[in-house]
Amino acid sequence: MGDNLFRAALDELGAVLAKLDERQVDAACRLIADATTVGVYGCGREALQIQGFAMRLFHLGLPVAVIGDMTMPALGHGDVFLVTSGPGETATVLALMRTAKAAGATNLLLTAEAESSAAELADLAIVIPAQTMASDQGERRTSVLPMGSVYEGALFVLFEVMVLKLSTLTGATREAMRARHTNME
Repeated sequence: MGDNLFRAALDELGAVLAKLDERQVDAACRLIADATTVGVYGCGREALQIQGFAMRLFHLGLPVAVIGDMTMPALGHGDVFLVTSGPGETATVLALMRTAKAAGATNLLLTAEAESSAAELADLAIVIPAQTMASDQGERRTSVLPMGSVYEGALFVLFEVMVLKLSTLTGATREAMRARHTNME
């Protein structure tokens, strides 16, 4: 039974990732590589995934900060607000996207819902067609995993692939990335 659950989860994750538009991913990587500052934000478990990506952006030598940290600078022209909202209707995300847009920053959205309020505010959206908290019940339920786990798992894999693409774009070596890792653990 356990092996079947692992296989089902991995198959679902693979099916979601196979549907990603790699042109959107490449465009997102170019935006991130060229940004003066990248500010990242997500709610709940999505926040954990995007904060992990922020750590990798730091390891790549890119200027990144997590929204909500006291060291987060103001965003404006030349900056990217990278945000994840699986359902695309998270009130905090929408408010922050409006603030970023008003300041002149580029809104880069990760979402499962191409037709959402967040997608309307996005300058570029990567659509991750996976079950989220908004679609985990009734006929919309597609995953053996609970709530938004497939979306969150897809975020992790997407971010790791983006790190590989960004390392090529920026010329960051594994050695340079490793040298930027904290020694305060």
